[in-house]
Amino acid sequence: MEKLSWYFVIASILWTVMATVLYLGYALSGLRATRMRTAGMETTTPAVGFMTGPRTAGIGSYATIVGWLAVVTLSFALVFRAIATGHGPFQNMYEFSLAFALGVLVSYMYFERKYHQRVLALIAMPVALVMMLYAWTIPSTIEPLVPALQNNLLLTVHVAVAIVAYGSFAIAFGAALLYLVQPDGGRWGLPKPQVLDEIGYRAVVVGYPFLTLTIILGAVWANTAWGTYWSWDPKETASLVTWLIYGAYLHARVVRGWRGQRAALLLVLGFAAVLFTYFGNLFFGGLHSYSGLT
Repeated sequence: MEKLSWYFVIASILWTVMATVLYLGYALSGLRATRMRTAGMETTTPAVGFMTGPRTAGIGSYATIVGWLAVVTLSFALVFRAIATGHGPFQNMYEFSLAFALGVLVSYMYFERKYHQRVLALIAMPVALVMMLYAWTIPSTIEPLVPALQNNLLLTVHVAVAIVAYGSFAIAFGAALLYLVQPDGGRWGLPKPQVLDEIGYRAVVVGYPFLTLTIILGAVWANTAWGTYWSWDPKETASLVTWLIYGAYLHARVVRGWRGQRAALLLVLGFAAVLFTYFGNLFFGGLHSYSGLT
């Protein structure tokens, strides 16, 4: 089962690479169609919209199909890994990196279906791909669980809600990044700034409750494993900081009416905090330093 899981990981990487190429082709094709349409016509604005035609829509459909294939194969990789290990993807960084990638892929496919903005894949797919390639480079050896991890159900749920949160925040990051590269609106075939702002907000609305639940379940697990709900471990502290950043974003948007560039910058900062939370224990140790790399 372990070898079968590895084969599905390889397939997932290949599908994700192919999906990224197709989504890029979709974006370039739509932009080219628009530029050809407007060639020779006077315009008072440098804005270039995005136009879909038979060729562009066809590329987009193939990209979506391949994206779903990446979701399916990575899901099988984690299922077979769980059968081989007898537990969820929480033993080491290899397993959780694959779960992180799956969270990004599933979140992207959900938001694509909801908002029909395939250009978001230009950020989401590379993020998922980087996580899978990172998993490729680190140990994947199956070893007995350390005592702190011998709570299968609780930790499986803890990781499950975490990857939903991280995946959603990756989409919010992608929307914010695309917003920031077109501050004067609607250029180079990107979605309208208002649409990106809305997607970023909705992604955080999805992810924030799951991040809250992640922290609560982590505290329950900590009390079971170490006899205390909170010990200011580096990963715990980073999770709290991340929670506060996204909480500040929601407060600023809902109560203070923040939109646009300021809100987008907060989303970029929030995802930077997510990555610091994820990788921080590799550098600062602490109670979470059982990643398989230390």
